[in-house]
Amino acid sequence: MKKKLILITGSPCVGKTTVTDLLFQSYDNSAFFDGDWAWCVHPFSVADPRLRNGDKVMSFALSNYLHSRFDYVFFSSVVILAEDGIRANILRDITAKDVQVIAFTLKCTEETLARRHHQRGDKGEVLYHWLRMPPYPGDHVIWTDDKNPGEIVQEMRRIIDQYD
Repeated sequence: MKKKLILITGSPCVGKTTVTDLLFQSYDNSAFFDGDWAWCVHPFSVADPRLRNGDKVMSFALSNYLHSRFDYVFFSSVVILAEDGIRANILRDITAKDVQVIAFTLKCTEETLARRHHQRGDKGEVLYHWLRMPPYPGDHVIWTDDKNPGEIVQEMRRIIDQYD
């Protein structure tokens, strides 16, 4: 079986971390890296050129997991949604070979996003910009409205397991 790198992206508050954590726990011999921590800076701006260092951290961490013989490596990050070369650069710099990449974009309505934002207790404004971005080309799109995290995980597992 080829090692699988599972990418999960979407807007803040769409459920990436919750779903990725549950998905990771549902597979034996797996690892989970939350890429948003590699970009955790204040103030945050995707245009900040210093964040290219965060891209390198992500590539390095993912390479280490893949070289460590995990069958599944789960990578969650909002920044790999943008079609501006960030995802391509991160994937290009992964040193592990013979890896199958399976990518998901989680989506929901603006109403659902606002409700989740409020439930999480976020004080800032809801960021609809990320939600309105089109899915990255080739991603499996999973709509999360009216689904609990377990249902979303089962939907994603059906897709991932088809690649075995």
